[in-house]
Amino acid sequence: MEIEERKDEAGLGHPTRRTVYVVGHKNPDTDSICSAIAYAYLKDQICPNHQYVPARAGQISAETQYVLERFGVETPALLENIGTRVKDMDIRNVPGVLSNISLKHAWTLMMTQNVFTLPITNEKNQLKGVITTNDIAKSYMEEYDSAIVSVAKTPYRNILETLDAEMIVGDPEGYFDKGKVVIAAANPDVMEEYIEEHDMVVLGNRYESQLCAIEMQAGCIVVCLGAPVSRTIKRLAQERNCTIIVTPLDTYAVARLINQSMPVDFFMKKDNLVTFRLADYTEMIRDTMSKKRYRDFPILDRSGQYVGMISRRNLLGVHKRGLILVDHNEVTQAVDNVLDAEIMEIIDHHRLGSLETMSPVYFRNQPVGCTATIIYQIFMEQGIAIPENIAGLLCSAIISDTLVFRSPTCTAMDIQAARALEKIAGIECESYAEKMFAAGSDLKSKTAEEILYQDFKRFEFGDFNIGIGQITSMNAEELNNIKQRLLPYIREVHAKDDMDMIFFMLTNIIRESTQLLCFGKKSGELVEEAFHQGSGEDGCVDLPGVVSRKKQLVPAFMMAISQL
Repeated sequence: MEIEERKDEAGLGHPTRRTVYVVGHKNPDTDSICSAIAYAYLKDQICPNHQYVPARAGQISAETQYVLERFGVETPALLENIGTRVKDMDIRNVPGVLSNISLKHAWTLMMTQNVFTLPITNEKNQLKGVITTNDIAKSYMEEYDSAIVSVAKTPYRNILETLDAEMIVGDPEGYFDKGKVVIAAANPDVMEEYIEEHDMVVLGNRYESQLCAIEMQAGCIVVCLGAPVSRTIKRLAQERNCTIIVTPLDTYAVARLINQSMPVDFFMKKDNLVTFRLADYTEMIRDTMSKKRYRDFPILDRSGQYVGMISRRNLLGVHKRGLILVDHNEVTQAVDNVLDAEIMEIIDHHRLGSLETMSPVYFRNQPVGCTATIIYQIFMEQGIAIPENIAGLLCSAIISDTLVFRSPTCTAMDIQAARALEKIAGIECESYAEKMFAAGSDLKSKTAEEILYQDFKRFEFGDFNIGIGQITSMNAEELNNIKQRLLPYIREVHAKDDMDMIFFMLTNIIRESTQLLCFGKKSGELVEEAFHQGSGEDGCVDLPGVVSRKKQLVPAFMMAISQL
């Protein structure tokens, strides 16, 4: 299940309770997941003005799945990208209009709403096209075809609206779809030379001109200045199927405005529309927007319904998504586009990494064996009671990260926290750990790819980009089987990936030792410099007493990397 925004699907306006995501690192371990869930619960108790949602940045391990099922807690939703989306922008609520409205009506709406683009929709609110002020200007300034009004199949109701006119003969729901528009400024004798069948004739109150136009099979006559029309002309128009329109405007005004009665459907852009969806990431649409000459872009929801409009300037005021990071502070380990989010807090127990924030944040980093230990401390400091299931999660995380207190990263605070939590959760650390680790080390059904990336982190040491994965087990035979499966796969990954070196720790909890798989041109040299032990023919090194990536392997590599 992927994360979903807890807000109005239209994205028009932001909720009073802001959603803040609490998430650990990619390829999350038990501490990363459990700490995210526990801290989101804690923040909800002490900060009711926000809504804190635990999330995960990758697939959970079998060990973590066991822990969640054991304490009846749902798996957090997947949040692979925290980048801002279109729904996080201030989408302008520009109502869609039907395609048969007149250009004049469209222009009036644009001026009233102070917009440059009008979306054209159907009765189901589905986008049919867009029309801009530029399109309307071109229709008025560049169109000289006297037949354009009929070519556009202009509804008579548009003509009546534009000319503020009244139809005294004819069907107001009909269309002017044949002939051209002509001005009857000459004598009837001359009119006969240029009036053709179906034409629309604009004229005054002269009986002779009106009669001549009807006899020449005009499709419509427009009588200006509100002049009265005789019964004879009306009767004759009905017999000849000639529409009569009376307008208070003069001939000049009619000639100037008649083109504005045409429907927007004729001039709007219908093909190759550039639209975005509410779920689109702003980083993906930014490039498209910069390359197009359009000022505004329509937004659609997941079902294709029109929502509103955005422009380039809306990118500047996008609402960043709130984020709390737990169990890491490295950009390479964080959810994608972490720098596009508003990082509000960081709770961690690792070395200071490469993450930078735009403004000061609450950053709590302590040299303990597990992030869950820090969160337990915050519960105590805030005087918040820890529910049984949350206590179980926190205790599981400490047991996992400290390898049941065997890891050199384990501190007295970790042990104290775990002992207090086991009582609340109704478990006993040592016996529970056997079941938890057994569930986590059952990797028979896992692919080599799933095993490699189950607990895999990237690090930047100087000019080197290094990846380090780890699997822990109480079973030496299982670790050896995993080794045989991983060796060919990691060689393949290293050949294709941009990492300079890849290491994988096969850690035996009982023996408190690690067999390190090494890949990369200088990986063997790095291990020898760090631990004074050379690798075997298969690129493997036995490291007795080494069980911690954070406390033992990474610091040793950092010290040795400068010697390469």
